[in-house]
Amino acid sequence: MVGRFTYSRWDGTQTGFDMETSDLFDELADDLLNNGDLRGALRRFMERGARDANGEKLQGLREMRQKLKQARQDLLDSGDPNGVFQEIADALDDILDEERHAVEQSVRDAEKSGDERRMDNARNAAMERNFRLDMMPDDLAGKVRELQAYDFESADAQQRFEQLMDKLRQQLMEKQFNQISDSLKNMSPEDMARMKEMMKALNEMIERHNRGEDEKFEEFMEKFGDFFPENPQSFEELMEQLARQMQAAQDMLNSMTPEQRQQLQELSSMLLDDMELQNEMAQLGANMQAMFPGLGQGEGYEMQGENPMGFEQAMQTMKDLADLDRLEDLMNNPASPQQLAEADMDRVRDLLGDEVARSMDKLSKLVKEMEREGLIRQRDGKLEVTPRGMRHIGSKALRDIFSRLAKDKPGQHQQHRFGQGHERTYETKQYEYGDPFNLDLQRTIRNALRRAGPGTPVRLSAEDFEVERTEHLTRSATVLMLDASYSMYRDDRWGPAKKVAVALQSLMSSQYPRDYLGILMFGHLAWEVKPDELMEATPPGMQGTNMHHAMATARRMLASQSGNKQIIMITDGEPTAHITPQGDPWFTYFDGWDAQQLTVEATLREAMRCTKENITINTFMLDADQYLVRFVEQMTSMNGGRAFMTNAHDLGNYVMVDFLDHKRRTTRGGRGRRAS
Repeated sequence: MVGRFTYSRWDGTQTGFDMETSDLFDELADDLLNNGDLRGALRRFMERGARDANGEKLQGLREMRQKLKQARQDLLDSGDPNGVFQEIADALDDILDEERHAVEQSVRDAEKSGDERRMDNARNAAMERNFRLDMMPDDLAGKVRELQAYDFESADAQQRFEQLMDKLRQQLMEKQFNQISDSLKNMSPEDMARMKEMMKALNEMIERHNRGEDEKFEEFMEKFGDFFPENPQSFEELMEQLARQMQAAQDMLNSMTPEQRQQLQELSSMLLDDMELQNEMAQLGANMQAMFPGLGQGEGYEMQGENPMGFEQAMQTMKDLADLDRLEDLMNNPASPQQLAEADMDRVRDLLGDEVARSMDKLSKLVKEMEREGLIRQRDGKLEVTPRGMRHIGSKALRDIFSRLAKDKPGQHQQHRFGQGHERTYETKQYEYGDPFNLDLQRTIRNALRRAGPGTPVRLSAEDFEVERTEHLTRSATVLMLDASYSMYRDDRWGPAKKVAVALQSLMSSQYPRDYLGILMFGHLAWEVKPDELMEATPPGMQGTNMHHAMATARRMLASQSGNKQIIMITDGEPTAHITPQGDPWFTYFDGWDAQQLTVEATLREAMRCTKENITINTFMLDADQYLVRFVEQMTSMNGGRAFMTNAHDLGNYVMVDFLDHKRRTTRGGRGRRAS
């Protein structure tokens, strides 16, 4: 099926593109290089979020919490829950005014008739009714109690009072269940009987659960599902919904004054006077309290608005505030992105808007998406970067470094001439970033047919590209030595240094696959780091800068290699440790000038051994310390290598320019050594 596309001018209303999983993985790269901790990098990424090149934003938890804080304040400012009583009081006052007007009208009508007996009866009835109306209690519960026993003159006023009582009964039941369903509206005696039946069945279902029996949830929902429009799909989900609703009701009570709570309780007892119903409601409360021990606790919310709230608005506000509290708990330091999937994204959208819901949903799927892309994996209960993910990070590190190079520098290291210095190997490889685009068309088309099946037209994808591999006539062998002393980590130099190692490894594997690259870290001692260990490698926090041991180890690594050999050393301090003739490490930093000189001399002797074995040492200094500069000057004058004074920001540029310059000179036949 041929895809069809239409194009139109951008008018600002079209939505942008979602950030690709690989783009989000790129956002983790520098953090991973700095700290070597994938889970920690994911947590920090969740906090800060991201923005892609098109300006598309993925909100982080820090920004989401700010929006949640504002949403909570807006709710607290939205009204006064004590308006529940004001709403009832205003309705009762209107009914009383209508009744008084009807009483006066009955007297006037009697007087117009001219019938003395009728007038006397009307005046006596009016006097009695006005006395009862004047003596109405001030409190709502007392006023409702009196009106229930009052003989109305006005049929309309009586009807309005009965409708108000029905509404209050409905709202008081909603206070328990917080359900806005047809089952609780305009409740008739038959509806009340069915409500009691539902309550009894609900309690029985909970008791079956407590006994470890089948709850018969489906049977219950088939009969009483109309009471629960949120449509829970399991017994546990129903209980959680009920617990949230009952907590919202309690929060509303806790937000009122003690006098107002007493008024509401009296109204409940008066209007829900069915003993069987009250017993079932009490039993349900006890059952829910047993299942959720913290249910009903809390101090309510300090509402700060001035506009009176009705029952429905107050209940919904309490539920919204409680949901915001739960959402905030979820946002506070989740152990992993998957934990965010516990949030109801529709509810997040209602409370915080589309952008927050979209960002949270994207974050919750982040790990699964990266696993699906083959960038990370779970192994032995640990989340780790895959070899493909490492190549991706290396490619990004390479792009970052080359993107900062000036135009007169070697640039992206794409060599477009394949004559002098290269020969065809008649081998091919899958295209990777940075490869010369010397396409092997036959193999590329074969890959596309294998992927998509036979037929025309043949549709090519980037993964189908296969390019010819070329071989350098002059092979190089390099050992990269990274200073892993404490000061590198303390002064934020470790991440940029490690980024250079990852980028160089990526460059070598894609452009110079027949060259050798070894990587060493050195502190109190030196140790080799394999490519699959590099991502998680971190400074061990040991004191000492043992260049002596590092150079000796690098020299042994290069001994079995052919071609032009070099050491690239990245450091921020002079040598402060060496290996004694007995093979023990000796840290001399606190042992005075003479001990320091022993370390310097041992290191220079090792540099001389490297020189005799035709190993060039190029040094990149990240600190202008005079002792380091003096030592490096001595070493470069002896070895013939080069020395660079740089900083963490420009380190990658310096190393790559020098490395590629070295490759050019060795490819043209020179040995590659030049004085600094």
